[in-house]
Amino acid sequence: MRRIVYPGTFDPITNGHIDLIERAARIFDQVVVAVAADTHKTPTFDTEQRVALAHETLAHLANVQVTAFSGLLVTFAKAADIGVIMRGLRAVSDFEFEFQLASMNRRMSPRIETLFMTPAEQYAFLSSSLVREVSRLGGDVSSFVPPQVRTALRQRFG
Repeated sequence: MRRIVYPGTFDPITNGHIDLIERAARIFDQVVVAVAADTHKTPTFDTEQRVALAHETLAHLANVQVTAFSGLLVTFAKAADIGVIMRGLRAVSDFEFEFQLASMNRRMSPRIETLFMTPAEQYAFLSSSLVREVSRLGGDVSSFVPPQVRTALRQRFG
């Protein structure tokens, strides 16, 4: 079985994330969306809420599993018998950091490959940070996130 893991904080999950996940689901037998519990960021939603929102928005994809993880991604991937890590690249500026991560992961676990994917053009500018900020300031994020996420953001920010 060909499995891929797509890690992230998903705070919140955006249409850009969903685009990448849907495309990976057409290529791989199973996509594991791994919601990071350990993050240097201060998340808007706790881990359980982020998992629940991702699960809700991805329910239409039978071969996608959503789970939380802690610790090193390569440790999680090895334990789950996953051989490929998917990373999204929005712009050239993302590449340097993502390349460093991929190199470190390969050093720690040479059998795990990294696959870089770019989102559809309409999502290339989109980030969870921007969505949070627009929502926090009262802006309309309906074209950036699924309805469930928009509702959760409204509840969070009033």
